Amino acid sequence: MKNIKFKPTIVLLSAIAIGFLTLSWGIIGHERINNAAVMALPKPLQIFFYNHIDFITTESTVPDVRKYAVNDKAEGPRHYFDMENYGSTDSFPKTLEEAKQKYDAKFLDKNGILPWYIQDMMVKLTKAFKEKRKTEILFLASDLGHYIADAHMPLHTSDNHDGQNTNQKGIHSLWESRLPELFAKNYKFNTTSAVYIEDVEKATWDIMFDTHSLVEPLLAIDKSLRTTTPENEIYVIDAEGKIAKNKYNGMVYSDEYAKKLHVALNGMVENQMKKAIVATSSFWYTAWVNAGKPDLSNLDSEELTKYNKKGLKRDLKLWEKGKLFGLESEKEF
Repeated sequence: MKNIKFKPTIVLLSAIAIGFLTLSWGIIGHERINNAAVMALPKPLQIFFYNHIDFITTESTVPDVRKYAVNDKAEGPRHYFDMENYGSTDSFPKTLEEAKQKYDAKFLDKNGILPWYIQDMMVKLTKAFKEKRKTEILFLASDLGHYIADAHMPLHTSDNHDGQNTNQKGIHSLWESRLPELFAKNYKFNTTSAVYIEDVEKATWDIMFDTHSLVEPLLAIDKSLRTTTPENEIYVIDAEGKIAKNKYNGMVYSDEYAKKLHVALNGMVENQMKKAIVATSSFWYTAWVNAGKPDLSNLDSEELTKYNKKGLKRDLKLWEKGKLFGLESEKEF
């Protein structure tokens, strides 16, 4: 994985984010989804993105930095959509502007705007491609990958986002951060290649509905395991015999329980990551096609592209086997 062009302060910002990623795929999930999405792109778009794969990989966590470290109040609702609170699915507003006309700001802030924000990001990314604005393309594409990944996390589509309504508190970070941290080394990240999306709006909602369909089985599997597993085997127990808490006062689940849940979920986390990879690469590709397939080769020096040519060939071979090169994400647990 080579990138001799970008050495931004974003790397430092991402390090700051480690302690704040309690409501997202976390470092490991987001970085692997964006990284593999680059490998799933068709040429020539892939060549341009690969020149900046380090940036695209690292920047995948920056929306969470804005939310937690920078405390950007506008950022939070972009990461989720509490589908149950929006009523009948056929009455969902089609665009963010329509949503703002139907619901007040407080309601939208509480229940989220994720699918509409993905659509807005697509408009902005298409414009950046059309105008060949290199920095904007890279920032917008990386951020878009983050939100598409969030749209593939079941609990990002539900009001019961952390199992708080069903006495399963802590399930959110366990599913999306702890399980990838423990088991992603065994996941296969090779997928089908990106495809052109004829209807971005429909594709966005298809993702949301598909992801939401996993909320009930996810919670049911965890609930069943909890009822058959002694409490002292579910959580880490401290020296005083109490459930250990992390620095955010969250309960710390044992490695043993995490393993049991991972097996019972039967590949759900890996499958959702792979869906997110294909969706991310397809949304990027679609924005580029809709922009008129602009030639991006002159946005980078010939030396940079030539330097990365061998690396791209090598990494594609690894990706075809399900592996990703050079990723050592910082752990959160």
